[in-house]
Amino acid sequence: MHDRPIDTATSIPISALEHYAYCPRQAALIHLDGYFESNIDTVRGDLAHAAVDNTGTRNDRRGRKIWHSLPVWSDTIGVHGVCDTVQFTDDGPTPVEHKSGRYHPGGPADLQVAAQVICLREMFQAPVPYGAVFSGRDRRRHDVLVDDAMVDKVDRTAQAVRALLEDGVLPPPVNDKRCHRCSLRPGCLPDAATPAGADLFTPRPDGDWLD
Repeated sequence: MHDRPIDTATSIPISALEHYAYCPRQAALIHLDGYFESNIDTVRGDLAHAAVDNTGTRNDRRGRKIWHSLPVWSDTIGVHGVCDTVQFTDDGPTPVEHKSGRYHPGGPADLQVAAQVICLREMFQAPVPYGAVFSGRDRRRHDVLVDDAMVDKVDRTAQAVRALLEDGVLPPPVNDKRCHRCSLRPGCLPDAATPAGADLFTPRPDGDWLD
């Protein structure tokens, strides 16, 4: 972890951590080039968030306070974002990130909610041992323990994203199974990648045509 706070001018969106953990090129296309496309998965995600995007508080059936769309930040690791929902109990706040698809243990969503936990710890000066990912596919809540190893992983990912954005260079496409359902595929063109070291400005040899 850093010994001193990050300059707020270099704070990065928490969502960029999830994008980077899934694919660095995806993170660069969204947060560096400002490119985004919608597909059926992103539309489902938007609909899943619609129910929790109204800023404000309410009490659930157990009398616990629920805060929707709570802005959070951490000066220590230099990230900021918005929690879908935060549940407040006598033990402290717990962020819950809503996802429309299937939950993958140890996946990018865990990193995203872990960053929210770090922010809440810093903002409320309270112990927040875990966050949760709510999966729309199985309608279940999956708890994510945020221990020292996870905090270090979030910090290292934040540093990698910050370096990516400062460098301004688009990483090469991966062209693997991650690309199949990625909404950015039309602009990313992973299957049209130029081989490493190729000169983009040198004409390729003429092909053999069967006239």
